[in-house]
Amino acid sequence: MTETASTRDRLLALIDDLAVVRGRVTLASGREADYYLDLRRVTLEHRAAPLVGDVVLDLLETHGLLDGDQPVQAIGGLTMGADPVATAVMHRAAARDIPLDAFVVRKAAKQYGMGRRVEGPSVEGLNVVALEDTSTTGGSVLEAVNALRDAGAHVVAVVVIVDRDTGAKERVEAEAGVPYLAAISTQDLGLD
Repeated sequence: MTETASTRDRLLALIDDLAVVRGRVTLASGREADYYLDLRRVTLEHRAAPLVGDVVLDLLETHGLLDGDQPVQAIGGLTMGADPVATAVMHRAAARDIPLDAFVVRKAAKQYGMGRRVEGPSVEGLNVVALEDTSTTGGSVLEAVNALRDAGAHVVAVVVIVDRDTGAKERVEAEAGVPYLAAISTQDLGLD
């Protein structure tokens, strides 16, 4: 485990500095908000990406998902928000000698080639975590959960970097039946 408080605090500062865009916006869910969290400005940034990976790994470790009889074997989610997060987590896991693959869930299966919806190493029969960079209603990550289950994966949890505290946790836990773990809340960012 990293020095969780220090790593998380550094990530919080970068999110506040790079990703919080103030002003009226329409979110992917269709809801309106007074700010937008553009986490790609963080997850694709050279200082922040390793912190994202470490914070997610620390969250998984805290909840006992990296050890035991059936540890998580792969992590990913719906493209595009989850892609850099999954890659950051995979690389930081490798640095800690934790075997953890990444995958990408397409919005729709390819109509050519192998016609896959979940790209990367096969997730069939694996314990996986579905993730998202930020969540408002949980709709995107639930779409990923359903695609992963269709591909034969055992989804053990959902992880988001920033939860907007607008009902996604309750919806995901009710509909998917798995824990919803958020690394950071809008309260942590002073956006509540």
